[in-house]
Amino acid sequence: MNAALSAIRKTVVYTVTGFSTCYCCLRFVVALGKCEDVSMQPAIQDGDLVLITPFNVNYNRIQKGDIVFCRSPKNPRSVICKRLVGMEGDTIFNEEKGFEEYIEKGRIWLEGDNKEFSVDSRSFGPLPYGLMLSKVSLRIWPLSRFGVPELPAESKGKIST
Repeated sequence: MNAALSAIRKTVVYTVTGFSTCYCCLRFVVALGKCEDVSMQPAIQDGDLVLITPFNVNYNRIQKGDIVFCRSPKNPRSVICKRLVGMEGDTIFNEEKGFEEYIEKGRIWLEGDNKEFSVDSRSFGPLPYGLMLSKVSLRIWPLSRFGVPELPAESKGKIST
């Protein structure tokens, strides 16, 4: 009887420990994400699976040019995938509105690579840093395009890190 209770207790402890470890890894270290939008083409296509790292956002290890997952300012239940174009203290020319905008402390500027089909900071302005969830580190599916998403050639001059 004692051996049976000990085995059950060990099973419960190992199960809880395993689930806790998995949760912490997925929440703070690395997870899978799916981009479901055409606004980041050609860097990321609709339906691409990517490896995302919340760790980079939580510890301010992001820079201009990175692709990030962020809560939508229009619908907090929705997550958007955009490129980080500006950080606090930067001045960005908003092509959609036709004037420069200063990015205040604690805010970021996000834009999609496919400008024609992207709803981003050009329409809703700078976002609070707290809406950022994770950084896209690696595209893992489809295998034919496995690798780090590149910065489009036309953006390389605009985004200087």
